[in-house]
Amino acid sequence: MGKTAFIFPGQGAQVCGMGQEFYETTKTGRQIFDRASELLGFSMPELCFEKNDRLDITEYTQAAMVTTSLAMLKVMEENGFFADVAAGLSLGEYCALAAAGVMDADDAIRTVRQRGILMQEAVPAGVGGMSAVLGMNAEQINAVIDPLPGVQVANYNCPGQIVISGLKEAVEDAAKKLKEAGAKRVIPLNVSGPFHSYLLKEAGEKLGEFLEGVEIKEPRIPYVANVTAEYVTVSEHVRELLKRQVSSSVCWQQSVENMLANGVDRFVEIGPGKTLSGFIKKISRDVTVINVEKPADLEKLKQA
Repeated sequence: MGKTAFIFPGQGAQVCGMGQEFYETTKTGRQIFDRASELLGFSMPELCFEKNDRLDITEYTQAAMVTTSLAMLKVMEENGFFADVAAGLSLGEYCALAAAGVMDADDAIRTVRQRGILMQEAVPAGVGGMSAVLGMNAEQINAVIDPLPGVQVANYNCPGQIVISGLKEAVEDAAKKLKEAGAKRVIPLNVSGPFHSYLLKEAGEKLGEFLEGVEIKEPRIPYVANVTAEYVTVSEHVRELLKRQVSSSVCWQQSVENMLANGVDRFVEIGPGKTLSGFIKKISRDVTVINVEKPADLEKLKQA
């Protein structure tokens, strides 16, 4: 029998109305959203369910996304669904930590709120940028951008889709050179900062200080760290990995490949959208991928 991975999307997957059915139809889902409101001092249901400008602002987005995915996760666990391993893309790693029992829900929500504020404040608006590079592999992209100052790979998402990040002018310069080198397209991303680049190193250091006050427990199940793409089975280096993650490349493709090599053949994406499911299908066609973003989706899990 194969293994199941719970996977959690990151920033960019947010959408108005996410998690609303879990809030309205399950006691546990409602409790998670209401607890987030209590912890953070603003209405999480209002942020997630009503049209507003804040949902796409990093300091709010991160807390909203994690609250939503955790509400879904807790309802799933209540219904007897558990994983053999957990992983999350960037911000989603905090939900993986919760699924693995490394961080409780309260601490995950409080920490990502702080993470969002630190990342939002790290670089003035308009200074940094990110672009998705389509149609080139990692070796080809790194060969082009390694000699260029001010830009680096932010996300290894899947074959044929890699994201670069850094100073706005450097990212634009890299885009021209990548197109000349054979990239099919280089698409500027509508983001508020140069995430997962050296420009956020100081934000990572400050987050590390905050994490010193957060309880980190031994994992009940392994989780896969973005920075190393390796299984984490002990708590010793968790804070350091999370600190580095803010300014390091997200090794998502490598993480999925590691899970596949360790016998995972079922991936359950928990949260809004199907971004990670799309990536996984490009990494391997031989696995089952299930999305959970509404209570009705739990029926698909039962059948699987």
